[in-house]
Amino acid sequence: MSIITLTTDYGLKDHFVGSLKGKILSEFREASIIDISHNIDAFNVAEAAYIIGAAYGSFPKGTVHLIGVDIELNKENQHIAMQWNDQYFVCADNGILSMLIQKIVPQKLVAINIHDRLPNDATDLDVFVKVACHLAKGGLPNVIGKEIKAIKEVTELQAVVQESQIKGYVIYIDHLGNAVTNISKKMFLETGKARPYTIQFKNQTIKTILPKYSDIGISEKYPLKYYEGEKLAIFNEAGFLEIAIFRSNPETVGSATSLLGLGYRDVVSIEFKNQ
Repeated sequence: MSIITLTTDYGLKDHFVGSLKGKILSEFREASIIDISHNIDAFNVAEAAYIIGAAYGSFPKGTVHLIGVDIELNKENQHIAMQWNDQYFVCADNGILSMLIQKIVPQKLVAINIHDRLPNDATDLDVFVKVACHLAKGGLPNVIGKEIKAIKEVTELQAVVQESQIKGYVIYIDHLGNAVTNISKKMFLETGKARPYTIQFKNQTIKTILPKYSDIGISEKYPLKYYEGEKLAIFNEAGFLEIAIFRSNPETVGSATSLLGLGYRDVVSIEFKNQ
């Protein structure tokens, strides 16, 4: 099975997603196409990196991930393909991959150079489709690109680690209004070294990161319903700190966005006490 996943900021109202799938099937009829998300905020590379990072591990080796976010080819934005963790990623060199892989060295990294082999009216998306289908068929990255050693680094919105503090940012708001930060569990454990801590944001504090949402129900005297609307922090399944409202519902109970005022780019920090 040859799998190509799609992550874009195209939305579902227009024809773009359907057209993209048609282009893939015209190039490679046997491809299995999986939608990860088409609701990335426009040009939001941090959100795209988080979504891909949370999803790619569910797919088998050899999967090709086509990322259609901020893909226009220009002097600051080349097209690249990367082999990493035995999977492939096709996107623009706009910082998405640097946020995804961080300090892990890719198996193969190439700057795509097939543009002059396609028709004059070929779009950036046509280039991505051609490359993704080539890789999905088992083709080598060196056939569609020239090997490079480095990609564009993004310093904005990166979590900063200091001796007694981690300063991170909200990088994603999910459909329940939960605020996902770029503070990883690995970063928390390595920096905290089992010290007491306080999470701070928007003049709010949380002193405990729960193993799961329902662990907020600390009293046997009250049912879980009693705790609806309470703020909490957990490490989500992708391994990142999430600020949430227990059983949040943006339409009824409220959410971390509506009740706590958390939004994209807001600062969330963890202060550790020196023992």
